[in-house]
Amino acid sequence: MSDTLPRVVIAGAGHAGGSAAAMLRQLGFEGFITLIGDEPIPPYERPPLSKAWLKGEASAESLALRPAEFYATQNIDLRLNTSVTGIDRTAKAVSLGTGETVPYDFLILALGARARRLPIPGIELGGVLELRTAADADQLKAALGPGKRLAVVGGGYIGLEAAASARGLGAEAIIIERESRVLARVACQQLSDFFETYHRGQGVTIEVSAGVDRLEGADGQVTGVRLADGRLIPCDAALIGVGAVSNEEIAREAGLACDGGIVVDLSARTEDPAIFAIGDCTRRPLPLYDRTMRLESVPNALEQAKQAAAAIYGRPPPPPEVPWFWSDQYDLRLQIAGIPFDATEIVVRGDMAAGKFALFHLAEDGLVRAVEAVNSSTEFMGGRRIIQRGKRLTADRIRDMAVTMQELAS
Repeated sequence: MSDTLPRVVIAGAGHAGGSAAAMLRQLGFEGFITLIGDEPIPPYERPPLSKAWLKGEASAESLALRPAEFYATQNIDLRLNTSVTGIDRTAKAVSLGTGETVPYDFLILALGARARRLPIPGIELGGVLELRTAADADQLKAALGPGKRLAVVGGGYIGLEAAASARGLGAEAIIIERESRVLARVACQQLSDFFETYHRGQGVTIEVSAGVDRLEGADGQVTGVRLADGRLIPCDAALIGVGAVSNEEIAREAGLACDGGIVVDLSARTEDPAIFAIGDCTRRPLPLYDRTMRLESVPNALEQAKQAAAAIYGRPPPPPEVPWFWSDQYDLRLQIAGIPFDATEIVVRGDMAAGKFALFHLAEDGLVRAVEAVNSSTEFMGGRRIIQRGKRLTADRIRDMAVTMQELAS
């Protein structure tokens, strides 16, 4: 390569960073690409960590985003076990934990997010776990099995997925949620009720409206979760799943705008034209909803990787996509299209009792804002098209199973 070719440095070798490097090469970018990650393994898929990986149904090879030889054959300088510690915007260089500096013409921050820690006594005990990386998943997997008892603090998607995997491995699972229902921050009441009932039917104990006072232990190992009402939940391990925090510190120290995430535009560009940010660490525009927010999902990471690669290569930004998410629990596949901003009505299509249904979230004028589909991929895919096109539907038409999703979406 010629030294005159542009240099792209990608800080973070997760799903977003690894995808951005690959997309640059797919577009035909011929410059230097340096991909820097603090984990010891190349970019891999994280969603299976709480599901297939825990249950022994996935291998390191199956989780890898690309074959190990991909990076060398594509002239991508992959540096593992290495962290980016600072950004010098004037010199256009990043500093590494090794003491080295690496120059860039374009910098992509794919820094991800970290598990939110509870400021409570006992949080440092052995057996108190989180779930963000493959190493975290290995520790959790080792703590599960017949006769084991897992306490899950937090009833969000990660907590529910981990509880389902624990039950599949023969362990007891107890979910402790401070809100009055599971999934309180990410799903509607009907969906919360459905998943709570399903988990209880699988033998999971669920404590709602339950605050955590402290973690108790013996010989440095956690033995129980003490609730705010004084009750003790005995356990062999405790998984803390109470959300995540954007890894935005080095961006803020460099003077970049941050607001619960690194602020970017629809090209994934920060206020510095040479610096982009993608994935879980960003606060991004959602033009379909006229809002900005931080999204944690693989589709968001991929969309922003496309945006940054297109901007660096000099192509127009790709059209905005409908945000979407998924969760696998037991034999249930939940797929969510959109976000129910401004929704005033929820319409059920299908049979909730049979575990095959979709919840359509409508605004007052019938505009479909979101679709939550359980074992109903057709409704999910049709819902994405409906939201993308800004279609308005009536509740009666949605409920009528004689009307196909193709007809609803056309």
